Amino acid sequence: MKRPNLNFPQKAISILAIALLFFAFLPNQTAQAQTEAEEVFLEVDVQPQPKGGMEGWNSYLSENLTYPAAAREKKIEGTVVVMFIVREDGAIDSVEILRGIGGGCDEEVMRLVKESPTWTPGKKDGEFVNVKMRLPVRFRL
Repeated sequence: MKRPNLNFPQKAISILAIALLFFAFLPNQTAQAQTEAEEVFLEVDVQPQPKGGMEGWNSYLSENLTYPAAAREKKIEGTVVVMFIVREDGAIDSVEILRGIGGGCDEEVMRLVKESPTWTPGKKDGEFVNVKMRLPVRFRL
């Protein structure tokens, strides 16, 4: 004859209590994540612009870019592609290198983008929005 498992109700209650605690906190975490997450657009009606437009951006690069010594010594040339977000207030955020060439060039591009003046933000449906941008920066000896 099989003995009844007297621990079964206690185990079931423990598992049920853990599950209830898990699901009780889940909606709060989800709501918090949704309020903290900001929408970032790839396509907008009006693209963000650096101070002075692309001509101003090129001037900023020519005045502030320092060709890294290690890259000069190794004769490294090429294009670094940087991605970043222009916030709805024009601030630059989340800078990362998509394609680098090494020799300190990647770090130099990150520095330049992070230190760049505030941009004119992008617009979608008449409102300023966060926009993800990609820009190439060419290094040539």
